[in-house]
Amino acid sequence: MDFHPSQIPITKTFEINDDRKASEIASEMVKMGFSSQKGGFRIVMTKEKNIAKKIGFTIMNELNFGLRKAKQERDVRYWVYSYDQDHYAMVLISSRVLGDLGF
Repeated sequence: MDFHPSQIPITKTFEINDDRKASEIASEMVKMGFSSQKGGFRIVMTKEKNIAKKIGFTIMNELNFGLRKAKQERDVRYWVYSYDQDHYAMVLISSRVLGDLGF
């Protein structure tokens, strides 16, 4: 990997503190047209390890389910990195869009 995920152009940033809103965020990404965007999506979440794992797991599962249900491409690339002292960030992008951006 020759780049850091924070260098990917971001279409929309979501902030989430608990896992209850994760499925809503995933469905919003599907409605926006996940693979038709010109950038990725950033999820900013707490650095509490167990909650962050649950949020990431829920987002990925709900996103894959929503994309399959909407008959959209399910080739999703994602990275998790330390956003700041108190938050992790998860960047999600379609592999096709990532290739179009030249990464």
